[in-house]
Amino acid sequence: MPIVRLEGVTKFYKYERKKRMAVQDIDLTIEQGEFVFLNGSSGAGKSTVLRLLGGDIWPDKGTAFLDNTNMSHLFGPWQIRLRRTFGIVWQEPRLIRKLNIYDNLLQTAKAGGLRNKSPQAVAKALALVGMQHVEKCFPAELSLSDIRHVELARALVCSPPILLLDELTANLEDDSIWDIFHLLMELNSKGITVVMVTHASRYVNIMRRRVVTLVDGHLAGDVHNGRYAQTVNQPPTVIKALKGKR
Repeated sequence: MPIVRLEGVTKFYKYERKKRMAVQDIDLTIEQGEFVFLNGSSGAGKSTVLRLLGGDIWPDKGTAFLDNTNMSHLFGPWQIRLRRTFGIVWQEPRLIRKLNIYDNLLQTAKAGGLRNKSPQAVAKALALVGMQHVEKCFPAELSLSDIRHVELARALVCSPPILLLDELTANLEDDSIWDIFHLLMELNSKGITVVMVTHASRYVNIMRRRVVTLVDGHLAGDVHNGRYAQTVNQPPTVIKALKGKR
């Protein structure tokens, strides 16, 4: 089963012709079957780390590995391996408005190389998240909660062993958030790795899973059975600062 690993990873972005550091010197290994919360204030580098883990972007320094393979070396047909390894939900909804839900997922299944098995994969993914009744609907017809469930179904359509989730529960009501967390725990219990960026501190504290905390692009904490924004050396001050920036 796949292990994803960042070794000495640094990533810069260009902003107004200047380089801005997003993350620096990140060492992080995610074992298969883990449930990991990625915490930090806005701009701390959480989404960047998620994109690096999924091979969506390459580091400027250091290496991102899938098992022992440098992901930046995966071109052409090997890109299909990435699509089928990672199920990703980004912070901004990416469903195509002109396609109904079934066709949105079908497109993802075909891009993942499922071909003739695509219809069955779409039906299974929608059933997993309890959304089989919306396959003929268009995104504009659904509530935000339903949209997020559908996006999770799309991430699951190729049966990936790793889920990367960027603020999946943002702006949802408590009942919807609990529903999604219960679903994620069930998926994790079946061996699926879950790496989740979230500001939902209450739920992180209740679940007590592995908590990785970023501060200004640096890894400030990596705690098993942790609490929100927990670090190893100075938990009270860092937690207070991070909560104040949410």
